[in-house]
Amino acid sequence: MSYVHPELAPVLEKLPERPENPVADIRATRDGFKALMAPWMAAAAADASVQVEEAACTGPDGNRIDLQMVRPTALPHDAAHPLPAVLYIHGGGFSFGELDGPSPMARQAAVAAGAVVVNVHYRLAPEHRYPAGVEDCYAALVWTAAHAEELGIDPDRIAVAGASAGASLTAAVCLMSRDRGGPAVAFQGLLIPLLDDRDDYPSRRRVTDTRFTNGPGIRHTWDTYLGPDRGDAPAYAAPARAADLRGLPAAYVLTCGLDPLRDEGLDFARRLIEADVPVEIKDVPGAWHLFEAFAPDSTLARRTTAHWLRALREALNPA
Repeated sequence: MSYVHPELAPVLEKLPERPENPVADIRATRDGFKALMAPWMAAAAADASVQVEEAACTGPDGNRIDLQMVRPTALPHDAAHPLPAVLYIHGGGFSFGELDGPSPMARQAAVAAGAVVVNVHYRLAPEHRYPAGVEDCYAALVWTAAHAEELGIDPDRIAVAGASAGASLTAAVCLMSRDRGGPAVAFQGLLIPLLDDRDDYPSRRRVTDTRFTNGPGIRHTWDTYLGPDRGDAPAYAAPARAADLRGLPAAYVLTCGLDPLRDEGLDFARRLIEADVPVEIKDVPGAWHLFEAFAPDSTLARRTTAHWLRALREALNPA
C-alpha cells in the first residue's frame, strides 16, 4: 500500500472489500451507491442556499433527458441579471451514479460560483451503451445555450464539469462542441477523470486495493460502457485518444495519489498544456478515488473541494 493521508487512514480501515467487477450486478451497484450517498444527500437537501427546478430536453434519439436547475437563492436570476452556468455531469462508471436530487457537488458549485447548475440525467450503460450518454450530455449543453435568456444564463459563461466518468463525458462534450461548432464552453472541470480505455498507465497497475476504485475495476467499467467486444474506442468515448486538443476550453484537473486514474489525468493535463490550453492541476497525495464521499467532514476533503470551487468561481467570474 502506498502513502495514505493520516486523516484518511481510520476511514480506510473501515471500508469493506468491493467485488472484483463492481458493475456485474448493476442493480446492486446502483442501490449501493445511493445508500453510500444517502447521508451526504440528506444534509445537502436541507440546505436552503439553493433552489431546485425540474426541466427536460430532447435527446438525439427523441428520448427525454431530465434536467435539474440548481440556483443560488441569494442571487437574482432573470434576463437582466444573467448568471454563469455549469453543466454538471455525474460520475458512476457510465452505468450508475444517478441520484434522486442534485448531488452535493452540484449544490456547492451553484453557491460558490454564483451559477445556475444544470444537472443532467443521461442514459446509462449497459442498457444504453456509448454513444447514448455522451450524446445526451451534448444535447443538454446545446439546450442550455439555446435557452440561456429565459433561464437567466450568460451564454458566454457556460462551464462543463464532472467527476470520474462524468469528467470523461465533460471532456468529450468539450471535444464535440469544438468539432461540431456548438456552444462555446468557457471552462471544463475534470475531477478525478476517467479518460482512457487503455491500461497503459502505472497507476492502473499500482492501485489494486479492492476497498476502493482500482485498476481491474476500471477495465470492467469500460467493458460495460463500450461492450465486451470493444475495439479501439473513439475519442468521444475515451477523450485521451483525441489526437488534437487545441482549441479546447481552459481546464481544472483534479487527481488523487491512490486513484488508478491518476496518471491518465496528469497525462491529459500535460497534453492540454502542450496544446496551449490553460490548465490548473491539483493532485491530492494519499487520497483515493472519490474520497470526499467517504470522509466529507475531513479537513482534506474540505480543502480539496474549496480549491476546486475557487477555480470554478474565478473562471466564471473573471475580474
